[in-house]
Amino acid sequence: MRALADVPVHFPADRVAIAHGDARWTYGDLDRRSAAWAATLVAGGVRPDDLVAFALPNGPEFFALTFGIYRVGATPAPLSPKLPAIERAAILQVMKPRIFVDHDSRPDVTCTHIDQTRTAASWKACTSGGSTGTPKVIVDARPAAFADDMAFIGIPADGVVLVPGPLYHNASFSAAVFALWRGSRVVTMDRFDAEGALALIDRERVDWSITVPTMLSRILALPADVRAQYDLSSWTMVVHTAAPMPEWVKRRWIDWRGPDHIWEVYGATEGLVRCWIGGRDWLDRPGSVGRPIGGARLQIVAEDGRSVPAGTIGEVFAMPPGGPGSTYRYIGAERRADPEGWESVGDCGWLDADGYLYLTDRRNDLIISGGINIWPAEVEAALLRHPDVRSCAVVGKPHADLGQSVHAILESDVAITLDRLEGVLDAHLLRAKWPRSIEVRATQVRDDAGKFRKSSEKAT
Repeated sequence: MRALADVPVHFPADRVAIAHGDARWTYGDLDRRSAAWAATLVAGGVRPDDLVAFALPNGPEFFALTFGIYRVGATPAPLSPKLPAIERAAILQVMKPRIFVDHDSRPDVTCTHIDQTRTAASWKACTSGGSTGTPKVIVDARPAAFADDMAFIGIPADGVVLVPGPLYHNASFSAAVFALWRGSRVVTMDRFDAEGALALIDRERVDWSITVPTMLSRILALPADVRAQYDLSSWTMVVHTAAPMPEWVKRRWIDWRGPDHIWEVYGATEGLVRCWIGGRDWLDRPGSVGRPIGGARLQIVAEDGRSVPAGTIGEVFAMPPGGPGSTYRYIGAERRADPEGWESVGDCGWLDADGYLYLTDRRNDLIISGGINIWPAEVEAALLRHPDVRSCAVVGKPHADLGQSVHAILESDVAITLDRLEGVLDAHLLRAKWPRSIEVRATQVRDDAGKFRKSSEKAT
């Protein structure tokens, strides 16, 4: 086992560890700055296994603080620096960290000595409001040390890894920290920009990246001649996660970069299961998010609690390889588990005869309109085919006659009407599932982590 606390001193001091804009930090830089943070945290009363909450933007300081937390044997709990004060206060009230660090805080660089401490019992504590918006903290059950031969979703050793999303998000945080643990250079961005990401891949010779479907869709939306300006030959693997990937986007990506380039990982912050599928396997099972790896198991459960056969839609329940309760603990929430310990995080879908999982949507997001079940993801996939729709989200609105109606929130630079959407909707969606109302925004509908809090849109 090698502890995360040892990362800053494990690799050559002159090796570049972090590239962010014009900033380039070596592992030596990370060592010095994380040691200063560690000493500052100890002086502030932080002790082993404490939670340390922080809200810093993407960049080297985020990593310096993270590894400073590891060096005192504590657990990092990253928060979005864009959270409104009232939401941040609600999360901190639930979490009760030992200390909270914001962007105005700085380490005491005159004090860099700390006593040797033990490895934290948990290597991360991430927050989630899910679809409900109610804050909860998910404390990982794994210690802040990994087996020397551990592999994780194809992240290379001694490579160059692009993490263009917000680092407070579980997928980005996990990938970036693990990449540094393997000695790779981590390349980050202030915020995702499609052409900017390609320029970084070219400049830094990136070989692996983690993305969300919105990012891949925006890269594909670039003119072909713009994409062709960049040398992407080093970029052998892109992994996407966090939100449903429209099938047509996946096919276009495979046509452009090849089936061995694109991979999908499905799982929740709770770590109950990880499903994995490459583009070549996906072509044989279009729409699948893969099947469990690492010994986890899945079953699909009907509303009455009974397990259903292959091909039947229901709620997805998982059993981690270590058994019930082995992967995490909640602060501020209760597990959704059956009497045998199988758990759900609210996703719905079905399994094929070979155990491959196909998702429909979140259980709480199902729209029932005039007795018809409508999964927002299928409507969103159709809407994204329109060239003027940059991103979108679909929610249910109360309707006096139908119970609920489909409402779409679209991001676009131009005015869009329902009439202009008819072409793509008619070709790809039953008319009963069409949006009855739309709202057009010039700003992002989904954040850089691919997330959209749908509950906030379910207005009366």
